[in-house]
Amino acid sequence: MANVILVFASMTGNTEDMADAVAEGVQAAGAQLTQKNVMDTNASELAGYDGIVLGAYTWGDGDLPDEFLDFYDELDEVDLTGKKAAVFGSCDSSYSAYGAAVDTLIEKLQERGAEIVTEGLKVELGPSSEDKEVCKSLGETLARSLQVTA
Repeated sequence: MANVILVFASMTGNTEDMADAVAEGVQAAGAQLTQKNVMDTNASELAGYDGIVLGAYTWGDGDLPDEFLDFYDELDEVDLTGKKAAVFGSCDSSYSAYGAAVDTLIEKLQERGAEIVTEGLKVELGPSSEDKEVCKSLGETLARSLQVTA
């Protein structure tokens, strides 16, 4: 059974709501899931998983949340070659750089060798019921991509 780690940061609960829906999709597709707040893990832990899902809201003018910064820097020391990955986050269109944290994390994962299996998912503020279904689908897509290679 493929194992997936989902690491997220959430300030208002929006990204956590998304994470829960993504987790539901991962499990529905038959993968084993470990879900952690970014403050409760470190990037080296990712190496022990087949699949990686990162979730972060975009802060300020397109920045990663402060609680994600150390984890992001730690990624420079982790080889993710052969890992499948996906990224999601809640966003706010009142800022000029919409969902830039999602793009930043995708770039870092690719730089470290991971294969991004689906487009980064950006949701305006809190996820609606429809958005949660899209989040669930992201989780299913990642888990299914692992079954092909596992």
